[in-house]
Amino acid sequence: MSPKPMLSWRSWPFVERPVTSILLIAFLAFLAWFLWNKAVDNWEQPWFYFLGMLLVLGNLLPYFIPTTYYLYEYEIVVYYLFLKISRRYTDFGCFYSDKRGIMLSTFKLPRRLDPFRGLSLRFSKSQEEKEKLIEILGRKVGKQY
Repeated sequence: MSPKPMLSWRSWPFVERPVTSILLIAFLAFLAWFLWNKAVDNWEQPWFYFLGMLLVLGNLLPYFIPTTYYLYEYEIVVYYLFLKISRRYTDFGCFYSDKRGIMLSTFKLPRRLDPFRGLSLRFSKSQEEKEKLIEILGRKVGKQY
């Protein structure tokens, strides 16, 4: 790993999109109330409530925590709150982008397994890094769809 990254940025959707965050919190409060009503009050099975809320919050966790991305010469390093993920460019066969970020696929063509096997790089609110990121990934990964 080279000492200085070619590109780095930080993404934190919870802070960057306040209206969406407020709506999400309201929905989660409603969901918590609904699950409590069904699982605990009606079924008297509180573990359904805790399991359901754990699954929902665990799935939404990347939205709530800041994520920092570093692109080095031979690898991509992603820091979540207490977790570091490091992947080499050679692990990926192609990449494709949408309005919120770029998905790095482990396959030569986009597949439905990409969210599970690939790596998602979320843009910051300003998307200043978008052009340089696509240029670097074009050199390192190759195929863009």
